Amino acid sequence: MRKIASSLLILLSATPADAHGVEQSLDGASWTFDSWIIVPLLAFGGMYAIGALTLSQRRGWNGGARSWRDIACLVGWLSLAAALISPLHWLGERLFTFHMVEHEIIMAVAAPLIAIARPVGTLFWSLPRRTRLNMGRLMRHSVTRTTWNWLSAGRNATLLHGVAIWAWHAPVLFDAAVDNLLLHRLQHLSFFATAVLFWWSVFRRSETGAAAWHVFVTMLHTSLLGALMALAPRVLYQQQTTASAAWGLTPLEDQQLAGIIMWVPAGTIYAGAALALIAIWIKGAGKTAGQADVVAP
Repeated sequence: MRKIASSLLILLSATPADAHGVEQSLDGASWTFDSWIIVPLLAFGGMYAIGALTLSQRRGWNGGARSWRDIACLVGWLSLAAALISPLHWLGERLFTFHMVEHEIIMAVAAPLIAIARPVGTLFWSLPRRTRLNMGRLMRHSVTRTTWNWLSAGRNATLLHGVAIWAWHAPVLFDAAVDNLLLHRLQHLSFFATAVLFWWSVFRRSETGAAAWHVFVTMLHTSLLGALMALAPRVLYQQQTTASAAWGLTPLEDQQLAGIIMWVPAGTIYAGAALALIAIWIKGAGKTAGQADVVAP
């Protein structure tokens, strides 16, 4: 375990003097300009900016709710861009460790921030009036509302997100996504979409106590998956770890580092969210009890 921790520190803070091999590997680091990633990101960012500007002009600047939602959306958008187009993505294509960092940013950082921002209404205000009204009617349609209510229900959203995580981390499917660009895009899309659905259910649909439970369950099963990868006695992800030697790691060490990242840092995010929700739940229950005590006499 000490060797694994040392390897991670070397990867994160390597210099020419202490990690010449790593420095050579980093020479080709570059940004990823994939139109299937760039175009949706730019479209989302541009539409949100136009929608936010339109709303501020129509209603005046609401410095409270409006500003913090815009900030959440901006930070979530930047996090998503950093994970998918910065050199981190380039590193993730070569090392399992950084691939896992990329996935956790998508699911545990970008997705909850986007869910908090509730961007759909703002995005609609970037559209022409007729299109905006038609989209509003479509969203209010009974089929659309029924489907969304089912998908965003706490239990269903938690289950769908969990299935996506475990299915894509099956070694055969994960290695296939490394080799196949279409599968790789689908993997990232399913992680992000189900994560947004999950966090939306936590922040918008579920009672506070139930939301805390769903986050806790997600923390448990993702930590278990990370522990299985970190403690496995052999390499499970053959294709993903083929380039590990160029970075001073054995394939098994690369897999173990990836598992630890899912197990500890990502688990800490979920644990923090669960504890915050539990604190809010207890505080709310205490206020309700206090009010009942006052009314009863």
